[in-house]
Amino acid sequence: MSQTSETTADLKEVTIHTDGGAVPNPGRGGFGVVLRFGKYLKELSGGFALTTNNRMELMAVIVGLEALKERCRVRLHSDSKYIVDAITTGAAFRWRDHGWSMKALGSKKAKNADLWERLLAAYDRHAVEMVWVKGHAGVDDNERCDRLAAAAMQQPELPPDEGYDPDPPVTPAFTSANRPQTFARSKTKMTEVGQPCRKCGTPIIKRTPKKQTVKTDQAYYYAWYLYCPGCKSMYMVEDAKRHASDGIWRLPDE
Repeated sequence: MSQTSETTADLKEVTIHTDGGAVPNPGRGGFGVVLRFGKYLKELSGGFALTTNNRMELMAVIVGLEALKERCRVRLHSDSKYIVDAITTGAAFRWRDHGWSMKALGSKKAKNADLWERLLAAYDRHAVEMVWVKGHAGVDDNERCDRLAAAAMQQPELPPDEGYDPDPPVTPAFTSANRPQTFARSKTKMTEVGQPCRKCGTPIIKRTPKKQTVKTDQAYYYAWYLYCPGCKSMYMVEDAKRHASDGIWRLPDE
């Protein structure tokens, strides 16, 4: 259970179920979250154009905890042993204590450190009990999360997962006639108009979606994004992020 210096007896009790996945892995991904507080519930979901199963499982937990506007006592259910084991064994906290550098454990950096850092920050704000549940075993809210995640990953024009760093593709052989100009890819975070695209070096521009449809179960959306006219890459930035359902709870039958 997350650390606390105060009694949890007076905290509101919230139950959260989460699920996430990518098809293929890596590929288009989505996550789903079901929160219950008394007779009220909230459903959240979202997706990304290229990501992994583990990143979507992490994102589901993050979005669920970040949806809580005050400190709560949380019973959080996940079918991801990757997440539940890392927290209950303390491994995730040791990764953080080492600055996400895992040289002592035989690797350079903890995978998905960007999401783990965000997850643990949200986890520390609450009194959380992690519960592993078997996936596709008839647990109603877990099954609902699975459906939300599946629907989210099928949405058109999914944003990129900025933190996902795929393995570099195999470089094809080029002849002298078609050899492209080389460009050293950068991992610099894209935040401003005019920055060189980290994939091709073309200055990026700002774009606003022509049509923005926000669903009631959508966790957040982006009011605008940065775009590379050279390689057509999209970069989603925190300044453009808008929460779609802050404070919206509903009765299950509504």
